[in-house]
Amino acid sequence: MNGTATTTILNVDDTEAARYAKSRTLRHAGFEVVDAVSGRDALAQMEALRPALVLLDVRLPDISGIEVCKEIKRRWPTTMVLQTSATFTSAADRTRGLEGGADAYLIQPIDPDELVAAVRALLRLHAAESSTRALNESLERRIEERTRALHQSNIRLIEQIAQRERAEAVLVQSQKMEAIGQLTGSMAHDFNNILASMVGYIHLVQRMAGDAKLSALLDKALAAAERGKQLTLRLLAFSRSNDLVTGPTDVRALLQGMRDWLQQAVESAITLELDVPAEGELVALTDANQLELAMLNLVLNARDAMPQGGRIRIEAAAQELAQVEGELGAGAYVVITVADTGTGMAPEVAAKAFDPFFTTKPVGRGTGLGLAQVANVARLSRGGARIDSEPGRGTRVALWLAAGSGAATAPAPARALPEDLAGRGERVLVIDDEADIRRTMGELLRGNGYEVLSAADGGAALSAYADFLPQMVLLDLGLPGLSGIEVARRLRQIDPKLPIVFVSGHADRELLWTAVPGARLLRKPFQSEELYAEVRRGLDEKDGEAPGAQTD
Repeated sequence: MNGTATTTILNVDDTEAARYAKSRTLRHAGFEVVDAVSGRDALAQMEALRPALVLLDVRLPDISGIEVCKEIKRRWPTTMVLQTSATFTSAADRTRGLEGGADAYLIQPIDPDELVAAVRALLRLHAAESSTRALNESLERRIEERTRALHQSNIRLIEQIAQRERAEAVLVQSQKMEAIGQLTGSMAHDFNNILASMVGYIHLVQRMAGDAKLSALLDKALAAAERGKQLTLRLLAFSRSNDLVTGPTDVRALLQGMRDWLQQAVESAITLELDVPAEGELVALTDANQLELAMLNLVLNARDAMPQGGRIRIEAAAQELAQVEGELGAGAYVVITVADTGTGMAPEVAAKAFDPFFTTKPVGRGTGLGLAQVANVARLSRGGARIDSEPGRGTRVALWLAAGSGAATAPAPARALPEDLAGRGERVLVIDDEADIRRTMGELLRGNGYEVLSAADGGAALSAYADFLPQMVLLDLGLPGLSGIEVARRLRQIDPKLPIVFVSGHADRELLWTAVPGARLLRKPFQSEELYAEVRRGLDEKDGEAPGAQTD
């Protein structure tokens, strides 16, 4: 092992001549040698120098060389020990020395070449063991790093799987809502036409009836029809996403304005608390009218969950999300929370609470549309609805609405009816594919002083226009063949100032007003006064050359 001048060897021997001979041989071979004359001296040198190899005599003046070897191997197990002795030379002595931890055993006097060869052999073994240990440590580090990387990858994979499952659940829910929306939209359209026909006939009978009892019964029939209208509005609230006209809405003013109304809606045994901060902006991008309906639905649901009384607490606060949380994107929100102390819901019930037509109420007590409307308002306000409930511990529903800024609006007050609703012989064209609606609208308008012509579709209406020259047009949006919007556009090309009132139960107001500027919208089913008012307003504004208003 020439060229190993930096390798230090500790030579331990209390006999000066023997110690000198071994040190001289090793130094001549290129090793650095440090001498020790006792066991304690050897251990002290080991602590200070940490040599790669110890040349250790068995017989020492203070501690047996075998005991010194055991201590070295206990404290510095990688150090090589070459035991030597001129006294203990039997096979049993060599066995005891090797079992004590020595790596080799030589009998003195030692041939110099044998000593150097033995030392070099042990140092090669020491180097190989050191290399193996380093390799093992490197492998252990690499295995640990790889294990850590795999663990992190596994965590990421689990998160991605969870995200995918959430996305799939949202997609399934979205598809389900879309399918239900199409179904309920179609149902609401047909139901509105039926209601419109019924209400029209009731008004006709009411106008002819002279008996007070009959009139009272007809008033009750109209009230029942109005409840049917509210049901269709709830259906349309989540089936027609583009029917929600969002804008900056002052949530603080809206909730404070509803306080008395909501208090009247709950039982006297229920305490209603409203906690809205006096300072700071609470403006949400939503439809104020639909938000009012959502709050009423939440409060009524909370009331029904507390038959023995309790407390309903409404809170509103601004919230900021730094990152995406489920269906909610990062950004600013106004969060309205309605919490009750009622019976609560089981997890499987809470999971379905926002589904349309899902209800746990007895037959006749609920339609399953209240919370569906709440969720739809939140979704169309670029937010979401969350529910936290537990049996016996009440329910907490949070309505997240995208925050807005600028001038906030409150629900627009209902427009006053014109003082004179009577017709003056003006010509009105009624276009609707439902024969009953055409008939009842025609009779009501004729009885109110108008000349009326009816048409079942757009083609017939355009043909009749040239002969009849109407001063006002009432038309259904969903006509067979030419759509109501296309008919309106063609009539406006003939007469740009022609007053037009769309009669529909589920019109897209923004699209309607964009396609036919100045057109009005009369919701089916309608009261006779509402019909007279829209016709009168349109005719009066045309006569005064005022622009048509966009009313609902």
